[in-house]
Amino acid sequence: MLDAPGSGTESVVGTTAEQLFVESVLPLYPEDARTDLAAARARDANPAKNPAVVAHLTDAAETFSKMANGVLGAELALDFTDASVHRLSHALTRDARDRLRDSAPLGSPESELFNVLVHGAAYVGECIVRAHGSAWAVRRPLWESVVTLTSRAGTGDLPVFHWLLKSLADEAYADAGVSLGDRYRAHVEMPCAKPEELPVIAPPDRSLPRLSKVRYDVFYKYLKAHLPEMRDVGEHFPSPERFEDLGLKWLDFTLLGGGRMLLLSGLGSEGLHLFWLTLSGFERAAFYPCEKFPEPIVKASGDKLTVLYSAEGKQVRQELLYWGL
Repeated sequence: MLDAPGSGTESVVGTTAEQLFVESVLPLYPEDARTDLAAARARDANPAKNPAVVAHLTDAAETFSKMANGVLGAELALDFTDASVHRLSHALTRDARDRLRDSAPLGSPESELFNVLVHGAAYVGECIVRAHGSAWAVRRPLWESVVTLTSRAGTGDLPVFHWLLKSLADEAYADAGVSLGDRYRAHVEMPCAKPEELPVIAPPDRSLPRLSKVRYDVFYKYLKAHLPEMRDVGEHFPSPERFEDLGLKWLDFTLLGGGRMLLLSGLGSEGLHLFWLTLSGFERAAFYPCEKFPEPIVKASGDKLTVLYSAEGKQVRQELLYWGL
C-alpha cells in the first residue's frame, strides 16, 4: 500500500483512491483491522444479526441525508431513491473533494472528507436496502459494511464505501464509467431492472436498415424517418462532438424486449460501440475494443444478446441479457 502523500492543505495532484484512503481514512481504523484489512473486510462483525448494530448504519445514512446539502453546497433531495444517488454523484466534484480535504487535518474524525465518505457510504447502502430489498452485512469498522443484493445477476456483496472512495479519485473525473452513479447503475439498477415494464417504443418487427453514413445530423434524420416515437435521445447520449470522435463506420438499430428497448451498435475507429435507449432516451453504453476485420456481429435472440468480435487475432464471444447486463 502507498505511503501517505502528505497532510494539511497541499494541492491534490494525481490523487488515487488508495492515496485518499491512506491519508484520510486508514488512521482511524482499529489497530487489528489496520494490520489485516483483508480479514476485517471478510469477517462478519454482527453474526448474531443484532438489529441495534444495523441501526447505527441507518442512523448514519439519515445523518448524511440531512447534512449533505450544507457540506456539498447543493440541493440534493436525498430521499433514499435510486435517483438521489445520481444527484449525489453529480455533487461529488473535484472542487468539492478538494474543499472537503482541506477542511481539517487529514486522518482526523473532524475531517469533512472522512465524514462524507463514511456517512455517504451508509446513505448509498441504505438506498439499496430500502429500494431493492437487500440487507446490510456488517463489518468492522462500520463503514466497511457491504450490502448483500440478490438480483437477476445473482447474489453479491456491494462494497459501497469503496465506490465512494473511488468516485473521488482523479480517474473518476477523467474517465467515463467510473463515477458513483456509474457504479450504482451497473451494480444495482441494471441487475434489478424490470425492462418488461418499460413502454413500447415501436413494434419489434419494424424494418430498421443499417445507417452507412454516420453523422450526428444524419443520425437524427434517421430517427425521425424510422423511429419517430423516439422524440429525445436523453441528456447523457454522446454529444455531437463525442459522436463524431467515435469514427463510426456504420450503425445498426435493433428493437429488443418486444420493442421496449432500442440498441444501437456500430463499428468505430477503436472498436464496437453499443448504446441502449428506452422511450425516455439513453440508458447505458458499452465498448468492446476489437479489430475491424472480420466485422463484429451483434445478434438478438429472446432475452439474450450475443456479441461476436475479433481481438488480438482471437474470436471473442460475449453473452448478456438484452438490457445490457
